[in-house]
Amino acid sequence: MTPTLAPAPTLLWPYQTRYHRAAQTLAHDLFSALDDDLQPHVVLLALPTNSDLPARCLEPTDCDLPADAFVGTVARGRVIQLTTPRPFSERSDVTPAMIRRKHEGMGVRDAVQEILDGLDEHAPHQHFAGWPVEINGYFVATVLRLQRKPLRAYPSLRPHRFYTDGRPLAPSLLVAAMYRFNEESVKALTEAEPGASIFARPRESEELLRSAGKALLDTPAQALGLDPAAATLFATCNTISSLRYEGAEGVGKLLLARRGHPNIEEIFALTCPTDLTDYRAVRKLLEMTTPDVHLLADGENVYALGRLTGKYDAEREDLFTISFVTHYAWELQHDGHVLLRSHYGLPGLPRTRLNRTGFRKALKRTFALTDHTKVERLWDVVLEASRQKHGTLLVITTEALAEADRLKLQCTLIEPVPLTPLITRLVTSIDGAVLLDPEGYCYSIGVILDGRASGRGDSTRGARYNSALRYVESSDYPCLAVVVSEDGLVDVITSEKEL
Repeated sequence: MTPTLAPAPTLLWPYQTRYHRAAQTLAHDLFSALDDDLQPHVVLLALPTNSDLPARCLEPTDCDLPADAFVGTVARGRVIQLTTPRPFSERSDVTPAMIRRKHEGMGVRDAVQEILDGLDEHAPHQHFAGWPVEINGYFVATVLRLQRKPLRAYPSLRPHRFYTDGRPLAPSLLVAAMYRFNEESVKALTEAEPGASIFARPRESEELLRSAGKALLDTPAQALGLDPAAATLFATCNTISSLRYEGAEGVGKLLLARRGHPNIEEIFALTCPTDLTDYRAVRKLLEMTTPDVHLLADGENVYALGRLTGKYDAEREDLFTISFVTHYAWELQHDGHVLLRSHYGLPGLPRTRLNRTGFRKALKRTFALTDHTKVERLWDVVLEASRQKHGTLLVITTEALAEADRLKLQCTLIEPVPLTPLITRLVTSIDGAVLLDPEGYCYSIGVILDGRASGRGDSTRGARYNSALRYVESSDYPCLAVVVSEDGLVDVITSEKEL
């Protein structure tokens, strides 16, 4: 049996455990807001700065990393340091000491990451080494572990692009979130009393998500020839999406590309280009767009209306789409793939629309329902509900009749009726949930759900989603909720997990 990293016999510094707990809490809040299946896990490694002794696992005590793999890690880091260019080579405002620390840290981090990559080659998870901070004769690295399958499920741009100060640009929202998590970790570890402050504060994950969204938009800004440090694309898109024009919400697309791009055809140009930060003017121009005619912008100004033409070479990564989906909701797209979805100023990962296979599995797991006719009947109901423009909520429960009676003071009771696409369209056109059983019979509409708070609520989601989650998790009976958001995305919630 391969020996694993041994826990340190004593605390390396007084606030070690407190720091780890705060880092784990922050990682859970941040990455679970993006995807529950990421299952973030934080490990603290300590590598002796002046010996070839193996690394030690500071927190937790059972990190399951093999001890012999980390022998000579710091020495390997110094080799990497000697064979890679020094950072900040073109800057005169950085001291030699800062350059040395930066170069040394890069070497140690890369050495740790090399080892972790080898260990993870056939594992269902992937480790990411944070920046090492020297504490009491050790390099302390905050290592983040995420599940590999959800990591690979989301599209990404090309990596290995950098700001002028050497920091890497984020190719995806997930990577941007990792960068922000690592930055917060380094801040906490470089305090006079490392880890003494509580950096996992309420709403901290939302602040980091916004910062990660801003960082991701820096990548297309650089591709358009702008200075990422001065770009404000994330805030600009949020503001434009929040505005209405004569009461109507903004829907349409804005293409981001340099003027003269080979895959853009101008229909007509503006004599005086409109600054993107002239939000109301841009929102007004958005009214002229159609499904195939879009606003054209170079990252700073809207200069024309036009359309896509020809076959875009995705390797160029110099043509992006901002799709304004509904009020205060927009997406960043590249080559037809959604990189980021922002809703009321909070960025998130693209959520797939309802999947027939996933829905069938949810019915089987929740109700042991496998009858093809019944499954297809429910699928037709959900499919029709997903077309409801303003969103809706379906609750399927084995005790629909009893629940309709219990909630009769906060719903509209109807004579039991098997839902058809037509009836579904009618009953989902009003606020509140639609209560039905696994046979497809509806018993009440406009239901105001109750339920106990479970701790699984998501502040980045709306009241409809969170009320469904509370109801399902509080139910004493087999229950499944289908939440249709205003932009047509669908969540299937069971008492076990969200699909």
